[in-house]
Amino acid sequence: MTADGKDGLEERRKRLTAELAARHAGDAAEAKRDSQSEESRKGMALGLKISSEFIAAVAVGAVLGYLLGLVWPASKPWGLIILLLLGFCAGVLNVLRAVGMVAQPASLTGDKDKDGTKGGS
Repeated sequence: MTADGKDGLEERRKRLTAELAARHAGDAAEAKRDSQSEESRKGMALGLKISSEFIAAVAVGAVLGYLLGLVWPASKPWGLIILLLLGFCAGVLNVLRAVGMVAQPASLTGDKDKDGTKGGS
């Protein structure tokens, strides 16, 4: 009776060990999926941030150009064109800063020179 009980316990232990190994493998796969989805969410958030900054800069340039044309009628087409292009340039600069291709100005980053003053002069 003890031999049958021992065999039954050994078989049960092996089955439980196999189930635990399968569950751990499933947990590892789920953790990998979670990390991939987290990276995807970060990428989506960065893309939305960049696109909204670009669109906002162009829209602000266009609105300011339109308002300049209303206030100063002699500049009607040129004020809109020039400020729209300036808004486009500002939007491109914001995109480049967001992706790290252009450094932030020293006044925004809080960098200090050797003498303890803010950068720039």
